[in-house]
Amino acid sequence: MGIARAAVNGPRIILADEPTGNLDPELSAEVMSIFEQFSHVGVSLLIASHDKSLLENFQHRSLALDHGRLICDG
Repeated sequence: MGIARAAVNGPRIILADEPTGNLDPELSAEVMSIFEQFSHVGVSLLIASHDKSLLENFQHRSLALDHGRLICDG
């Protein structure tokens, strides 16, 4: 439901903080697939997540922070 609310007005960017935090792996993959579809129609996404394995399935720029400091860009 939150994804639909975020997309209803056709935003240029969506900020998602732990969008899959309490979901099982199957549903998490579905949510990420929806985000992938947004990126194909020109919506920029900024997704904050601790789930590295989930993010590794997507070939997009990723940044890693450690205690608020950028430690990896790539």
